[in-house]
Amino acid sequence: METRAEVDRLRRVYRGYTAGGYERSKWLDANKGNQAIRHERELETRKLLQQAGLLPLGDRRILDIGCGTGEQLAVFANWGARPQNLFGVDLMPERVRAAQLKFPQITFQLANAEALPFRDGSFNIVAALTVFTSILDQQMRGNICREIERILVPGGGVLWYDFRINNPLNQHVRGVSRKQIQRLFPDFRMTLKTISLLPPLARRLGLLTDRLYAPLRSLPFLRTHLLGLLIKP
Repeated sequence: METRAEVDRLRRVYRGYTAGGYERSKWLDANKGNQAIRHERELETRKLLQQAGLLPLGDRRILDIGCGTGEQLAVFANWGARPQNLFGVDLMPERVRAAQLKFPQITFQLANAEALPFRDGSFNIVAALTVFTSILDQQMRGNICREIERILVPGGGVLWYDFRINNPLNQHVRGVSRKQIQRLFPDFRMTLKTISLLPPLARRLGLLTDRLYAPLRSLPFLRTHLLGLLIKP
C-alpha cells in the first residue's frame, strides 16, 4: 500500500528545492566541487560494475528510481547501455517531462517506487542514488525495497549511493548507515565503501579543487556517502 502522506511530503520538499534555486546554487553542474564529486562517483561506480561482472552494460536492463531529469541514465548510455533498455521513474511530473525532452530515446514514467509498473524479474540493475535519505517514512522505505527485490533478476544488483550521515542543515533528509542498508536488504550480498568529500566543503574549493579534493577526500571523517552494489541472491 502506498504511503500517501509521505509521497505528498516528498513532492512539497522537492518543489521547495526548486523554488529555492538549489539547481542554480548547491547543485550547480558548473561548480568544480560538484564536478569532482560526480567524477569520483562515476569512476568508483564503473569499478564496482566491472568487479561484479556487469560491464559491459550492453543488453542489461537498468531502472533508475528517483531519476530526476535523467542524467544518470544518460551516463549509463555513454557506458554502452542500449537506450531501449534504460528506464527511469520519478514522483515529480515536471522532472519526468524534462527528462523526456532531454533524452527522448530513454523511457521515463511518473511513478511511485512503492508500486513499480514492471513485471517480476525484469531488470538487471536498479539504481537508487540519493533516494532513501529523502524518505523519512520507514514503511515507504520497506515498500520500495520489496519492489526493488521483486523486479530484479536473481544475481541482479542495486546500485546504491547515498548519505551515510545526517545533514544538520536539512531537516528533510536522514542519513542511512551501513547497518540500516543491511536491514533494508537483509538477504543481499553487499559491497559498500565510503566516498565523496563533504559537499559544502567541496563546493567551496573553487580553483583549488584539483589540488585539494583528493587529499581531503582521503580523510575518512570527511567522506559523507556510501557507494555500493547489493546483489540479489
